[in-house]
Amino acid sequence: MITALCLVSFCTLWTLWVLAGYPLWLAVRAKLHPRPPHEGPNEPSITAIIPVHNGGQFLAAKLESVLDSAYRSDKLDILVLSDASTDDTDGVALEFVRRFPKRVRFTRLPRGGKAAALNAAFPLVQSEILLLTDVRQRLHPYCVRLLAATLADPEVGVVSGNLLILSGESSGEANVGLYWRYESWIRANLGLTDSMLGATGPIYAMRRDLARPLPRGCILDDVWLPMQAVLGGYRAVWNAHAIAWDYPTSLDAEFVRKVRTQAGIYQLLKLLPGLLTRRNRVRWAFLCFKLGRLLLPEVLLLNFLATFWLNGPIFAVLLAGQLGFYSLALLDPLVGEKSSLKRITAPVRAFVVLLAAALCATAIFFRTPEQLWKNTRVRAPGKAN
Repeated sequence: MITALCLVSFCTLWTLWVLAGYPLWLAVRAKLHPRPPHEGPNEPSITAIIPVHNGGQFLAAKLESVLDSAYRSDKLDILVLSDASTDDTDGVALEFVRRFPKRVRFTRLPRGGKAAALNAAFPLVQSEILLLTDVRQRLHPYCVRLLAATLADPEVGVVSGNLLILSGESSGEANVGLYWRYESWIRANLGLTDSMLGATGPIYAMRRDLARPLPRGCILDDVWLPMQAVLGGYRAVWNAHAIAWDYPTSLDAEFVRKVRTQAGIYQLLKLLPGLLTRRNRVRWAFLCFKLGRLLLPEVLLLNFLATFWLNGPIFAVLLAGQLGFYSLALLDPLVGEKSSLKRITAPVRAFVVLLAAALCATAIFFRTPEQLWKNTRVRAPGKAN
């Protein structure tokens, strides 16, 4: 009984700390002792690197958004890398090369994944700054200028843009957007206290001389590359005003993406063992934010099992509470979108689905990284609100 009670208490405290305690503590630190980057006028040469696999439906809009940036045209160019695309990606890219021969370059690669595409890109770029961005997200006209201004601070090696999700039509899409705002809030506070643990994959910039070749099959380039800078003594920070827009994704699509990204954390622990040592000055943040959430499904499962070792009223209350919570997630698909109950069941279901994704991320121990890559499904651009 005492052992079970200790386990339940530990699991409850772990969950509360990871989900609320640490983010709130971080927010207080960022408020009381902020370290905002020293921004200023800055116009280094920049190359936008856009790796694409079958993203032809988004590529034209993406290239137009980069070309329309409020930045000197002779200082900003684009390198498109087609990762063995089989749709019209190559044709769209070549048309932009024809129209803007001094600003757009194109390279076709054999199928190798994003890490291989980035490794192929680095030797082709001579600019001072790398702008790493995905094909689907459109940039605000001032996004590039604001990222460059943040890199005027010599302590900053990486700056992440702010990804805004367009409004969704379903509760699932809305809750994915809500989760992303929560995630962004934590990242912003990490950057204000010292350094983020990565960057927003679809839109971030870094100094060219800090870029290191990615290991073969690396899943999280947006953590590997920024952490190389952080381990080298630089900061990775957030610029809330450097905006890119993305289309809403369903909960099912977010589950697939989350399995991959959480599996990438396991992979990084192997690729970068220094993350958990004194070499990493932000190791405490990594333990609480990355590793803490990664292990949350196992902690909650242990909490559920330990409950059965209890007896009396405490057993009944804890078991009923847990069963009731998970039942709300199971009930959600049966609740109508216009029902007031949806405001309760939908967030609970989103939370449980993301927990399941973190649990499924252990597949990295049994499958190759390439098998975890799947294109994220979104609503067609014309249907975005």
